[in-house]
Parts: sequence; C-alpha cells; structure tokens
Amino acid sequence: MRVHELARELGVSSKEILEALEEMGLGGRTASSSVPEEAVPRLRASGGKPIPGAKPRTAREEPLPRRRPEKAARPVEETPPAADATGDGDGRVPTAEKVPPEAAEVAPAGAAARGDGDGAAQALAPSGPPVLKIPRGATPQDIAERTERTAAEVVKVLFGMGQMVSASQSLPDETIELLAGELGYEAEITGIEEAEEPAEEEVDESRLRPRGPVVTVMGHVDHGKTLLLDAIRKTDVVSGEFGGITQHIGAYQVHDREGREIAFIDTPGHEAFTAMRARGAQITDIAVLVVAADDGVMPQTTEALNHARAAGVPIVVAVNKVDKPEADPQRVRQQLVDQGVVPSEWGGTHEFVDVSAKHAQNLDQLLETILLVAELEELRADPEAPPRGVVIEAHLDRGRGPVATVLVQRGTLRVGDAVVSGTVHGKVRAMLDEHGANLKEAGPSKPAQVLGWTAVPEAGDDFRVVEDDREARHLAQEREARARQADLVASRPPGLQELIALTRESGMAELNLVVKADVQGSLEALIEALDKLPQDEVRLRVIHRAVGAINEGDVSLALASRAVVVGFNVRPDAGATALADREGVDVRLYRVIYEAIDDIRQALSGLLSPEERVVELGQAEVRAVFSVPRGRIAGCYVTRGMIHRNDQARLVRDGVVVYEGRIGSLRRFKEDVREVNEGFECGIGLENFNDVKEGDLIETFEVREIARSL
Repeated sequence: MRVHELARELGVSSKEILEALEEMGLGGRTASSSVPEEAVPRLRASGGKPIPGAKPRTAREEPLPRRRPEKAARPVEETPPAADATGDGDGRVPTAEKVPPEAAEVAPAGAAARGDGDGAAQALAPSGPPVLKIPRGATPQDIAERTERTAAEVVKVLFGMGQMVSASQSLPDETIELLAGELGYEAEITGIEEAEEPAEEEVDESRLRPRGPVVTVMGHVDHGKTLLLDAIRKTDVVSGEFGGITQHIGAYQVHDREGREIAFIDTPGHEAFTAMRARGAQITDIAVLVVAADDGVMPQTTEALNHARAAGVPIVVAVNKVDKPEADPQRVRQQLVDQGVVPSEWGGTHEFVDVSAKHAQNLDQLLETILLVAELEELRADPEAPPRGVVIEAHLDRGRGPVATVLVQRGTLRVGDAVVSGTVHGKVRAMLDEHGANLKEAGPSKPAQVLGWTAVPEAGDDFRVVEDDREARHLAQEREARARQADLVASRPPGLQELIALTRESGMAELNLVVKADVQGSLEALIEALDKLPQDEVRLRVIHRAVGAINEGDVSLALASRAVVVGFNVRPDAGATALADREGVDVRLYRVIYEAIDDIRQALSGLLSPEERVVELGQAEVRAVFSVPRGRIAGCYVTRGMIHRNDQARLVRDGVVVYEGRIGSLRRFKEDVREVNEGFECGIGLENFNDVKEGDLIETFEVREIARSL
C-alpha cells in the first residue's frame, strides 16, 4: 500500500502520513512510496497521526556508526585502498562526522530523514524537501522545465504512478502534488498571477519615504461607518445608499489639520459582503472597528474583528452614537473585552475613542489616534519603485468604459503607464480621485480611479506596471491561457460515481439566473449569498454573471435558457426592455441585496415539491357483516370524526392494515347518503374488497399537499 492510498483511506493528508513515518524512524519516503507492512497497523490505530515517542528504531540504529571504527580498525588496515579512496590516509573508515559541509548541503532530503549519520545530517532533517512552485493546471512539460528534467522523464514517472498523460496535458492539483513528491520536492500550487512574478528586488532603505496609513472602516450593518466617514470628509454618501446600508467598497483620502494624509476604505456591513470585508482587511494598515454604543457587539462586528486579526493589523475601536440617550459605551468595552479586545485605559493594547458621527464629536481625536498608531507602525514605501497595488473595486461605466478603483501600495502610478491585473491589461488613460478631479500621478497609499482597461478587472486582484502595452498584452494573454488550462482540468469528464450522482439529480427542479450588477464587489457578494441558499431539492444555477447594464444579449440568453434576469443596481437599456416585454422574459431589479436574496429564496421555494400530509377524517368499527348480490357490506358504528362517500379508507385488523382503497358505497338504513357523523350507524361497502370481518376498523383519511419553503 502506498502512502497516498493509506492517507486517502484514513482521511488525512499524505504529509501527515510521512510525518508519522518519520516519527517511527521510517523516513525518506514520498507520497507515492510504499508503506512498510509492519507500520500499516500502527498508522491505522493512530489514525495516520504522528505517534509520540515512536522513535525506538532510530535510537537503536544511531549508535552503530560510532562503534563501527573501533571494531573494524584492524581489517581496515589490511585494505588500504578503501582508506585511499577517502583521501584521509589514516586507515580508518570515516564516520558520519567526517562528511564535509559541501556534501551535507547536497545530500538528498531522504538521507537526512533516514538518520544516516548525526550532527549536520540530522540538522537538515527538519528542513524537508525543497519547495517547487507550480502554477495551477501545469503540464508535465512545465514541471520538467522547473526540475531540470526532460518531459519524457516526467511522463515516465507519471506512468509509474498509474497516470497515462501526455507531455502537454494539464494536471490536476492532487496529481501535481504527488508528482512533485515523487521527484523529491514539496509542491506549492500558485495562482495565474504568481507564476510569472519576478523575484522581489532588494529594498533600498535610503529610498524609503514615510507614507500615509491605509485605514479600513469595518463593523456591523447600520452602526454608522459611512456616516462617520461622511463626517470626516464633510460629504454625504449615505443619502445615496439604498436601504440605508453600504453595498460597495469606497476608498477616500482625507487630511487632518496638519495636512497629514489618511486613506480610508469603507466596507459594507451586511452579512452577504463577507468577501468584501476580508478584502478590505487584507490591504489595510489599521482597522477601525465601528461599534454602535446603543447596539453593542453584533455578528458582523465579530466577523470584522476576526478579519482584522487574521490580517495582523492594529485595531482602533470607534464607539459611535454616544449622543443617544440609550448609549452605553462601557457595555461595548465589556463586550469587546470578552472578544479579547482590551482597551488601553483598562491596561490593554487597543485604543478606544467615543465618537458621534451625527454631531461630529471627537472626530479630531479619532484621527489623532489613527495617526499615532500609524506612527508606531513606521509605515514607509519607495515612491520610485516599480508601481504595484491592488484593485479595490471595479465597474463598467456607460461613457468611460471599465473603471477600477485601485490602491497604490508601492511606487508611483502615472497617466500613460501600461498596467496588468489578472487577465486584464490596459494603459492608464486618466486617473481620478474620490471627488472626480483629475490626477497626474498617485503615490503609495493613494486611492484612485483608473480608466483605460480592456475589460473589467477582478476586485481583489493585484495590479502592476510593466514596460509597455506590448508586454502588458503578452502577460495578460499568458495568464488567460493558464486560467483556461486550469478550467480545463476542473471541467474534465465526470467519473462513474459522478455520473450516477448526476443521474439521481436529473429530476431536480432548477432555477436559472442571469445576474448583472453595477460593480465587481457587489456581483461577487450577491453570487456568494445565492450559493449559500439550500439546494438539496432545488438547484440554483447562475448561467451568466457580469458587470454593467442589462442588454439585449442578456435577455436573449435568458430566453434561450429559460432563466430569470436579476439586475442589482443596474437598469436594462431600451432594446433589452422591449425584447423582454415582447418575449415575456422575467427581469427583476433590486437596489438592496437582502431584498434580492429573499425574493430568489421565495422563487426557489415555489419550485419545491409540496409536502404530502395525511389527515385523519373518521373511524368506524365493523359490528356486523351482510352479504348482498354485489358483495359484502360492513355494518359499522362511527366512533370518531365523519365518514364520507368516496373517501380514501384503510381496513385495520388486529393493528395491521389489510386493505387500502376507497369507500364505494355509504348507506343509512336503505338510503344512500354522502356522510355519516360520529355516533351513528351505517353500512359501508369497500371498493374491490369483500374480506370484511367483525371487529375490523375502517379509517378514512385524505392526503393534503402543503407548500414548503427553504
């Protein structure tokens, strides 16, 4: 049994199995190596985890090289050629301590793991195999180039692993990891952008200059984040927000009274915008956690706090709405202490500032606190380095084309620069600040809107400046080709088990959607929220997603695939509206994200098959049986409920159902009746059933369909 097979059986990674074997003194193996038979039971017993103290094998073998020179001293003198080969000339067999440093450096990792020698050899053991960075969807040819082998050698290794592939065929991630282990490396799967990244140049300390901090404002929905930024910037963004909640990431730059710059990033608080909050935390220097003094710590507050901690940035807490009568800033402090955020006035390390965005109270103190924390961080950047940064938000403007809000992290971005981000490239045609004023350049920590892209970049992608348009286009095309290779690996034909699962799901109801949004971040948040809807019995499939207005192509696609068009903060153009009205395509427009989610949840609920619920109607006891020309009639007494003609009925005898059908005839005395109430006698004839006996029970019922919801 091989290592990766045992790992799959035990539900652990191959790396954990290798670590366990290392602890047992059976190191020097790769993911495709065979596991010794004596080690399999112990690994199964431990669940594949390393066994503490399981190193007796290494302890017994380690002293042997030290004793060998003493016992073999005399025979060695009789065979001088062995001594001459070493070049020592002393007639002794060299021990592990005699290995030169150069040899120790090039020794394979397996030798160190096996414990061949001590000292320097054992010191190399924790380092493990060298790391090999491989892009997702790489081919054997790519791996051969990175490992200085021929493609034929790599294909031969894959053949030995049971993989029949060609040199130009893309490999899935799992196969790449196993192949790298077989070649003596530890694989690190990289994205399309990291594959061609140049080596990071050394930072010239003499060129570093102080830069302004990048501050992300995070917190729960409706705790006043955007209103606080409005008060700092003296603008009014809140009046333009639908539903009273921020649904985009906004980037602004403000100055304090001394002219010092602070870049603010405003993140949404609604639960659907988790990815946007995480993106804001990853590009920030300081996180300002806004908590309403009248509301306290809420779910998105905790989530924002976790994002900031994961990013490893200082946290400043702004306790907002302290002007309200029901405000209790001390309760907020106590709740955050329970989360591990201790105020500095209580002996902790986090700064708390009580503010009121509505009355502009203590805003100067908040800015001063932010700058103080930034000063302790010693934020510096090189304005002359090659420009790099991150795309905060992106959208498609009707008149200006693709527009991306970027944050410059290093260097100075200028008009005319050739830029590339992900699979999109362009030339900076114009740059605007948050007020719409033109910029000629943007230095470190400066947010700016960049025009001139060939398409809408992905929010959260890095961007960098290259030499010219030609290099930018070539780099974007290479990344697109790598992304296509990775997609081909992900879209391989399904296996037998997957085909069986697809066959079972073929009867599921399906709701197709065409989703359009105004900006990339909102589109990402909406898709993520829709994916979280329960899809056990009904399936939600987004067949197209894009940024921009709803056009005729979107409506035509929805018409062909019987889909619903969902527009978030966008409108259909005149042609799309006319086509949708003419063909009857359902176009739903939303301005608030939770309204869109609730509406689609209801639509999915309408596709659920109704729940069948059995409702008991009545029960009658058979007290006599009469024979008639058409069969046998049960003389009954109604003990519960009401018996109706043509009701569904079951005959129960000694607790066992012996018949289930319908009541064919119902009489009182000689009259046919439609129903008989509790406490009356009647004659009941069952359809196609005559084996009725005294003491049987006849129960009537109906099956009602109840609408279900997700």
